[in-house]
Amino acid sequence: MAWASWTTPGIYTGRGGVPTDEVGVVTGNVTVHTTWDGQEADVSVQYTGTLEWFTVTGSPVPCRTERQSRDLHQAVIERIQAGSGATIPRLHDTAVP
Repeated sequence: MAWASWTTPGIYTGRGGVPTDEVGVVTGNVTVHTTWDGQEADVSVQYTGTLEWFTVTGSPVPCRTERQSRDLHQAVIERIQAGSGATIPRLHDTAVP
């Protein structure tokens, strides 16, 4: 079974923050974590330095490959930094061939 994960700390949210399922919008210095189980990617955020994780609204996302899930992780980071209420991109919105 395939499995991979990525964690990127120290991401500052742009205006509008990151919508989450559990607590609404999260703003400020966050850590982004993506886990791929071979079929889908789960994306979550936490306030950097804390213990509690929140599901990014729109997660999980179907991903066929590890590369797709890595590209998804990067796309989420870029959307968080850009602001305007970061969302989970659809796969064709990422740089995946």
